[in-house]
Order: sequence, then structure tokens, then C-alpha cells
Amino acid sequence: MNVKAALSPEDVARACADAMWAEDDASKGLGIEIVEIGPGHATLAMTVRPDMVNGQRIAHGGFIFTLADSAFAFACNSHNERVVAAQGQITFIRPGRLGDRLVATAREITRGGRSGIYDVRVTVGDTVIAEFRGHSRVIPGTWLPPAQDQKD
Repeated sequence: MNVKAALSPEDVARACADAMWAEDDASKGLGIEIVEIGPGHATLAMTVRPDMVNGQRIAHGGFIFTLADSAFAFACNSHNERVVAAQGQITFIRPGRLGDRLVATAREITRGGRSGIYDVRVTVGDTVIAEFRGHSRVIPGTWLPPAQDQKD
């Protein structure tokens, strides 16, 4: 008897995140951590270190963008499709500061065909410091191998 193992959408999202995380040296190098993953959404966090502040002594915008972009990447790669950014833009609302724990929460707005749109809100506590919008594009490949038939 052949039985195909079926993963829930939540299990697929977690497995894709694990596979992606294994190869994501940039996020790991910045001390980014995965807080939550699900189908079409991801929450990542990062603490602003001394090497992440600029000449104004506030969090460098490039690091805030990178955190938001990483959350976007994990959200749009949560459906077992390989997905890359086609475009991303950020609006900085308030500065991040040395020692702040930045939390980026990404959510899927729309996904169809090979394209998607995702919004990411970056916060410190209850304060919004940036809003990011990313457009995604599916490329060939998947994160997970095809389900193998299991025989009893």
C-alpha cells in the first residue's frame, strides 16, 4: 500500500524556512532570528549592535532594510517555491537606536502566477519605525524534495 505523506501548510512553511535558514549566512551574521513562520507570513528580529549605527548614532537604514528584506524573503518562500525579490522599497518613520530589538513582521498581500506583494512592518516594541513593501518573483525550483512514497 502506498501512502503519501502530506504536510500541513504550516509544516511546509517551517520546513522551507529551515532549508532557507541553513544557507542564509547574511541573516545569521547580523544576529537575525526567526520568531515566527507560517504560510505567507514571517516575523524576524534583530538587536541593533554598535557596528550597526551610523554617523548620526542611530540604526543605519541599510540594516533596517536588510531585516525587513529577510522577513519578506521568509514570508514569500513559505509555499515551497523558490522566490526572489523583484523590487523593494522602505519608508523610515522613526529611528532605531543602539540596543533596540527590531521586529519585522511580513505578511502576504497578494500572490498569483509568478508574482506576489508583501508588506513588512518594522517595530521597536509598539512603535513603528519603518514600513517596507516588496514585490516577489517565483524562480525555478523548490525548497523541499518531492514527497516520497512510503511502503508498509
